Amino acid sequence: MSSKILIIGACGQIGSELTYKLRAIHGDENVIASDINYGNVELVNSGIFEIVDAMDYASLNVCVEKHNIDTVYLMAAMLSATGEKYPNKAWDLNMTSLFNVLDLAKANYIKKVFWPSSIAVFGPSTPKIDTPQYTSMEPTTVYGITKQVGERWCEYYHQKYGVDVRSIRYPGIISWKTLPGGGTTDYAVEIYHKALENKSYDCFLNDASMLPMMYMEDAIKATVDIMDAAPEKIKIRSSYNLAAMSFTPVEIAESIKKHIPEFTISYSPDFRQEIADSWPKSIDDSSAREDWNWDHSYDLEATTKEMLTQLEALKTAKA
Repeated sequence: MSSKILIIGACGQIGSELTYKLRAIHGDENVIASDINYGNVELVNSGIFEIVDAMDYASLNVCVEKHNIDTVYLMAAMLSATGEKYPNKAWDLNMTSLFNVLDLAKANYIKKVFWPSSIAVFGPSTPKIDTPQYTSMEPTTVYGITKQVGERWCEYYHQKYGVDVRSIRYPGIISWKTLPGGGTTDYAVEIYHKALENKSYDCFLNDASMLPMMYMEDAIKATVDIMDAAPEKIKIRSSYNLAAMSFTPVEIAESIKKHIPEFTISYSPDFRQEIADSWPKSIDDSSAREDWNWDHSYDLEATTKEMLTQLEALKTAKA
């Protein structure tokens, strides 16, 4: 019998691309997309879609039973920059949705859970270079706090109730298919759009802001790989460090100039600078590479080439 998968928050940046990938692997009829509204018309029309409020346990339970779901990917969350504007809402959404899904697994309604954490769990006291798997965290954003607390609850539910929950700490994600969703690393998506539209970009971080980043295809691959791994391979039930590349706005601008020589960048740091300053510059993800054979494919140059090529093709198609 095929696995029945529910993706919560399927209209978001990662959720939408994960939906298409999982449908390609498991079949359209076995992957149910859900969100709180019809925020992505193309995705809504691409297969089975349900309106589900992740904060409503009964709503989730009805959907799980209706479709005989055994695996849930909880992708709904309020991200770092948006969360600082609405801290109470960020806490409520990020934590209540996680408890609802973990409780469904605890009650044996579902068998396996994926929940994404983030580099936002780290803070000013964390080693900035090659941040270890186990280290001081002390997050300074509501988003980071919810992710750190969520990691502890994931491990608790696994240890106490045997819940098969798996998680990775996403770095900044770069994608051409969906627009940014309110994160501090969003500049690394916006910059490509502005490079093609205006040949210039005013960055909301300063020129020295080195942050861990990842091209979307690698992020999706990691998500699929950790969920496909045998349970005994998953030795960390809080969340795995994950890495691919690290760069500054200067370095990404230089990579763009190789394709668009007239491109220029300026800097107007805003409130997101303080968030970025509290995060690592690079990540040690050796545990993920050793435990379930994680490996990335895209570096900065490959990412820039792919982003500009795909966005230009999209622009041409719309013209």
